[in-house]
Amino acid sequence: MGLNEKPLSTLHEQASFDLGDFEVPTGREEAWRFTPLSRLKGLHNGKAEAAGNVRLDVDAAPEVTVETVGRDDARLGKAFVPTDRVSAQAWQSFEKATVVTVPREAVTSKPTVLTLTGSGAGAAYGHIVVKVEPLAEAVLVLDHRGSAVYADNIEFVVGDGASLRIVSLQDWDDDAVHVSHHHAQLAKDATFRSFVVTLGGDLVRLSPNVSYTAPGGDADMSGVYFVDAGQHLEHRLLVDHSQPNCKSNVDYRGALQGEEAHAVWIGDVIIRVEAEGTDTYELNRNLILTDGARADSVPNLEILTGEVAGAGHASASGRLDDEHIFYLQARGIPYDEARRLVIRGFLGQLIEKIQIEEIRERVLSAVEAELAL
Repeated sequence: MGLNEKPLSTLHEQASFDLGDFEVPTGREEAWRFTPLSRLKGLHNGKAEAAGNVRLDVDAAPEVTVETVGRDDARLGKAFVPTDRVSAQAWQSFEKATVVTVPREAVTSKPTVLTLTGSGAGAAYGHIVVKVEPLAEAVLVLDHRGSAVYADNIEFVVGDGASLRIVSLQDWDDDAVHVSHHHAQLAKDATFRSFVVTLGGDLVRLSPNVSYTAPGGDADMSGVYFVDAGQHLEHRLLVDHSQPNCKSNVDYRGALQGEEAHAVWIGDVIIRVEAEGTDTYELNRNLILTDGARADSVPNLEILTGEVAGAGHASASGRLDDEHIFYLQARGIPYDEARRLVIRGFLGQLIEKIQIEEIRERVLSAVEAELAL
């Protein structure tokens, strides 16, 4: 498939399955200006040797069907078209895909957990499709761990009146590089809830996006990240409102500590001419805990119709509030504990949204471990 005739918007103008339609990024492009290309290990320019391995283990709910399929499976590539070179490279390079299907009207009795474990030198590529058929309800966990240079595309296809909740954990080893694109496509009255937790890895660049195929879709996208010295953690979101009377809400929060800790958050929301009645809001907040850390936060809102129910965005990055610390210290709490309490409260407001107790406790423990450093 060649370059799309109709551009996505002034924010996302290029989309193609053909790798040749994308020039090798130089770092001067808007989409790549924050990403240290030299640390991508060749994922962006075709020089990555496909010799790595990322093993996928599945613990599926009994109501769910899981299949390993070839590239020619008709269910692949229906919810997205790549909008950058790494996504197109991942599409071109994977050998086998995993398809998870939740049957019509099924309500899963437990979360389906996909554990991806990286090992070995060289790059690996993957593709996953999660298809939730009409009126079904499911919970999915994506758990990334180990060492890898990995690029993948994940499609979430949510049918009429269906509901999908996902938790995506990036808990890689310190040397891992992960560039991932999440593509959620919502049908009529579909509900999509995603929660992204990014903690590990040398460089992680995650691009979640949502599109709608009919009215009534409702998407909520939340995320928490903790960036340590030398880490680059980047989240680039896109919500494409092309249908009337749909909703979206985005809330990402991060904490940064250590020299050259770098967080990037880009939030793009497009409200097209035909998307009357859209209700959308996006928020990003960052806590800078030490000198030498840097957070770049860029919310973008493109509105092409005047008939919206609500549309807004906000972004804030700053240090701990001295008044909050003083308030706790005045009540006998030592400074270090007061600092931890404020940070826990800042991130914990979102972490409490994770409905899977085991995952929620794991994330809280990971944050505690970060604060103990």
